[in-house]
Amino acid sequence: MKHEKLALAYPQAMPKLEAFVSWLAGAGIERGLLGPREVDKLWDRHVANCAAVAELIPENASVYDVGSGAGLPGIVLAIVRPDLKISLIEPLLRRATFLSEVVADLDLGDQVQVIRGRAEEVKLTPADVVTARAVAPLAKLLEWTLPLTRKNGVVLAMKGSTAEQEILDAKSKLKGKSVEIIQCGINLVDPPTTVVQVTC
Repeated sequence: MKHEKLALAYPQAMPKLEAFVSWLAGAGIERGLLGPREVDKLWDRHVANCAAVAELIPENASVYDVGSGAGLPGIVLAIVRPDLKISLIEPLLRRATFLSEVVADLDLGDQVQVIRGRAEEVKLTPADVVTARAVAPLAKLLEWTLPLTRKNGVVLAMKGSTAEQEILDAKSKLKGKSVEIIQCGINLVDPPTTVVQVTC
């Protein structure tokens, strides 16, 4: 089942998004990257939810997706925003293998690279944007993502109803940094996607 709002927003991306959903519903479930109950929610809860973040990313940005898992949001962002250069950072072999297979199958290799490693250990040139979804509480996440973010770049942490509390808990890590909670994808997904944006 196609997602109508997504199809209107990103018509050119739909063939690859549909192929990615097939990967998630097949190998993604079989290999334990997503729970079997997620199949009926793949478009709304996962794909559209991640595509919403694209509106917060500047043109031609370099993006690191930390703890990429099944490629959410990294692969979705690559599909809807071909101008982005995205590195998927994932420590677990079976997830990194899945990501490499998807990148090859969807012909995203010129735009996306898979880096197997822990975010706190990889040595990379800082990126314009660092994304993360369901990886760790904000205080811990910032320890990993801030060193990967260039000056004036942003960390986009996809969060839910705990966003405000997580910001309070991360106060010591946020000194001197601008932080705001943004609801994005208002015309794309209901409820909108909640993102904590930290500007470095």
